[in-house]
Amino acid sequence: MAVSKAKEIVASNPVVVFSKTYCPFCVNVKQLLSKLGASYKAIELDAESDGSELQSALAEITGQRTVPNVFIGGKHIGGCDATTALHQGGKLVPLLTEAGAVAAKSSA
Repeated sequence: MAVSKAKEIVASNPVVVFSKTYCPFCVNVKQLLSKLGASYKAIELDAESDGSELQSALAEITGQRTVPNVFIGGKHIGGCDATTALHQGGKLVPLLTEAGAVAAKSSA
């Protein structure tokens, strides 16, 4: 049940951050996405009634049990380090733009 719910959340949102409210790495990723002007859906696993089931489902789907667990355009990106590394490598904004989470900047 949780696996299909997790997949449905990922499929229906351009960017999803499975997070916990008290996790500093989750806060960093959400701040980075906000700073970039990305629209994203944060699922706070510690505030969801089925949060632990969702976290287990994510581990099943991605092999990653830790949070944040970031998906962009339906693809699993990884956690805080992976998301930050993409940004430092100049690859995060293009991914977000492609997913429709960030408006493409006009070159005019």
